[in-house]
Amino acid sequence: MSRRRLRGESGAAIVEFALILPFLCLMIVLMLDFGRAFNYWIDTTHLASEGARLAAVDRVPTGSGSLQAYVRSKADTSELRDGGSRWIDAPLAVCVNPGPGDEVGDPVEVTVTTTYHFLPIGNLPIPGLDDIDDMQIHGSATMRREVVADNVSSGCG
Repeated sequence: MSRRRLRGESGAAIVEFALILPFLCLMIVLMLDFGRAFNYWIDTTHLASEGARLAAVDRVPTGSGSLQAYVRSKADTSELRDGGSRWIDAPLAVCVNPGPGDEVGDPVEVTVTTTYHFLPIGNLPIPGLDDIDDMQIHGSATMRREVVADNVSSGCG
């Protein structure tokens, strides 16, 4: 009797797997896309911190031209640095915002910004995901000046 019952259910597991496979693949793609955006957010935060430290000590590395250009050149990937891809289409924006003055002890803020375009899943009728197209990724850091500002210029680049 038990052999006959097992024979009648053969292939059920493969059918169940075939039914769940599209959802599993969608979840994997969503996790990878979100992970990429999260990695870029970590990178922008790190770049802003490095830029704020250099601005606080009024140091522009040799050969870079400006602090903004140097910070952009330190991005981990060319996609984040230069844009031009499906996910990030514009170059990284780096801004140095001085505080009320350029004296020792005054704050200086560096912000690093880009726009991340998620995969086009917004057309799918998934609750909570129907309005996500792109996200502004923003990292900023503020430090107090340790020397009088002479080399680091404010502005975006």
